[in-house]
Amino acid sequence: MADLKVLDRLFHFILKRMVDTGQAPHYTEIASGMGMPLEEARGLLRELFAAGVPGWLFPGTDYITSFAPFNNLPTQYRITIEGQQKWFGQ
Repeated sequence: MADLKVLDRLFHFILKRMVDTGQAPHYTEIASGMGMPLEEARGLLRELFAAGVPGWLFPGTDYITSFAPFNNLPTQYRITIEGQQKWFGQ
């Protein structure tokens, strides 16, 4: 099991990226942004979701589909902040 501080950093990285861009990062972006090898980033991503983070990966992939309160796929729940609509809710 990964160090909880590392999982916390990963959680923050993903949430910040979704707020900033409106898109969930791919594990290759996580690896680059957190300064770690690709396979370590992919393993940590899986561990984070296995720990019960409210969200999920697209079935059979390592693509973040949902990361509360955001959804990476379009839904009927559009989130608008300061006139920008670049997010979808769960």
